[in-house]
Amino acid sequence: MQENYLAKWLNNELSEVELAEFKKSEEYASYQRILDASNDLEAPEFNEDEVLMAVNNRRTLQQTKVVQLNPFKKFMKVAAVAAFLVIGSYFYINTLDEKVTTQYAENREVVLPDNSEVILNADSQLSYSEKKWDEQRNVKLRGEAFFKVAKGKRFIVATDAGSVAVLGTQFNVENREGFFEVTCFEGLVSVTFEGKETKLPAGSSFMAINGQIVESQITKAEEPSWIHSESSFKSIPLKYVLQEFERQHNLRVETEYIDTEQLYTGSFSNTDTNLALKSISMPSQIKFKLEGDKVLFYAQKAE
Repeated sequence: MQENYLAKWLNNELSEVELAEFKKSEEYASYQRILDASNDLEAPEFNEDEVLMAVNNRRTLQQTKVVQLNPFKKFMKVAAVAAFLVIGSYFYINTLDEKVTTQYAENREVVLPDNSEVILNADSQLSYSEKKWDEQRNVKLRGEAFFKVAKGKRFIVATDAGSVAVLGTQFNVENREGFFEVTCFEGLVSVTFEGKETKLPAGSSFMAINGQIVESQITKAEEPSWIHSESSFKSIPLKYVLQEFERQHNLRVETEYIDTEQLYTGSFSNTDTNLALKSISMPSQIKFKLEGDKVLFYAQKAE
């Protein structure tokens, strides 16, 4: 990379050929990240009227002087700006949380700073501060994840719906729009929902649908079924089942003449689409039509 590429890039003076070459350099990603971070820095407040008055007063006292910067001075000016961005953004970037995100039909494993293990289900996000872990042992979850907390380690899982406090245990948390469920598989977890705390021993669950607490079933399983590529449900509104099917198979779901509030009990494969479609449609007594990346679940229109 030519030495003056950084200065010209910051000054929007690179040609298309130079820009393409600059983007291929090893340094480009770092410079771009620093520049993006600097955009979040807020400028100090100032009074426009006072500044305008000061400028007008100065014009009446002295003549305007035009100084033409030579190329070297111009480069040094841009380099100074770049140095400011590097130093200022360094502290900003280091305050950012670690974020792990999964897409549709994707699971990922994460090891936290205390060696606790987390498995993220499809369309989920986990964030935490690695640098401040010893000070604030918190993780934020959007979506669904299975936690295996290291013995003797304690932290809190925060979601939009509620929080879960844990100490050396295994549990599953699902936080989707309108749906919140926590299941304890080992040890003891504490769930706080709308300011009220509930203790969950192994084999029990806490569930809230559309803000209302729902009685949940006792489980003898050692892990959630989705860990083994199967999604299971017990008396869950069909619309949440169809949403999970979308996430696991990366297909767009549409419905026609179906009561999506009807309760569904059963399971479907997260890997075999045709088998999953049959597992959903048969118990619900509905039909389906698969076309490309879209599936229509439908029933005959009542006359």
